[in-house]
Amino acid sequence: MNINNNQFLSIEQLKDQYFTDSKPKTQTSGVDSFKDIFNRINEESQGSELKFSKHAISRLSTREITLDNTQMDRLKSGLEKANTKGIRESLMIMDDLAFIVNVPNSTVITAMDSTNSNEQVFTNIDGAVIV
Repeated sequence: MNINNNQFLSIEQLKDQYFTDSKPKTQTSGVDSFKDIFNRINEESQGSELKFSKHAISRLSTREITLDNTQMDRLKSGLEKANTKGIRESLMIMDDLAFIVNVPNSTVITAMDSTNSNEQVFTNIDGAVIV
């Protein structure tokens, strides 16, 4: 590019020069359809495990809450249901336990049992699942 001779590259030329598209473009219109995007996201989320934040692990430990395999399966099932409904931050209630789960990240944010939720008020959630 020669600035002194007023020879500027177009934005498209600069983009092509500095950025390469590593993904092959679709042959139809170059834009993925909603179905393609949905399927790709669904495939990426398959096999994703339920994770626990450091805060949630700390709460489980201090509150002496242990989860068996059946309860973990129930939480995973609740996560799938919440994801299907488009919930982002979910309250999941199981037996006498309550969990706040970030659904897009498949992460339990905090956990409590019935003795730890004195006010029984949960904020910043957009859905609840009973598992």
